[in-house]
Amino acid sequence: MTKRHIGTALAAAGAPLSLTGAVLYVLPGPGLPVLVTGLATLIAGLFTLALTRRDRPRPRPRQEPHDR
Repeated sequence: MTKRHIGTALAAAGAPLSLTGAVLYVLPGPGLPVLVTGLATLIAGLFTLALTRRDRPRPRPRQEPHDR
């Protein structure tokens, strides 16, 4: 599994977990621990995605043909 897939999975799991924690924070339930865990997971996933995007090789620019 690549780092990009791990980052995507963490971000995809962190978003609903954060929303669940926000709802449980307002309603009776263990909202704060769920919210903190969800936000930490979401931030870790987005940070991993940003690092993998930065490490990708850039395509070479096209060179114009030389006219003689």
